[in-house]
Amino acid sequence: MYHSLIPLIGWGATFLVCGLAWWKGADPERLGASLKLITSVIALGIHHLLKQDAISAALLTADGVLAVGFLALAIRYASLWIGAAMLLQAGQFSLHAWYLVSALERDRFYAIVNNLVTIGILICILVGTLIAWSRRARAVARTPQAA
Repeated sequence: MYHSLIPLIGWGATFLVCGLAWWKGADPERLGASLKLITSVIALGIHHLLKQDAISAALLTADGVLAVGFLALAIRYASLWIGAAMLLQAGQFSLHAWYLVSALERDRFYAIVNNLVTIGILICILVGTLIAWSRRARAVARTPQAA
């Protein structure tokens, strides 16, 4: 279990952003939020279910899946926020690959970069959701109401 309040705040932010994306976002935001939430739950399972020597390879695989998912969304929807999230996830993938290939122990630098990338991706999803919500509200406001 967690020994700090910080991971719980992180999970709360993840659920809050993903919930808002599902509620107010368009298809790209819903799909991006779903990808992020699913891979976050998978990463949690990896940390709790696998032995220490298998965690790095499994996390690298999960990061690769998320990066390819964002790539597919970026190709499909050509959205700036998805491109930014994809680039951040590519950095995350590179971080895991570097630590795996170099046989480094995950340290404070790893944790900081890992958490900053996660926050960045959540911000990208949030910005995309707010833009989609705003566009939809403007479209509704422009539509003449039937009397």
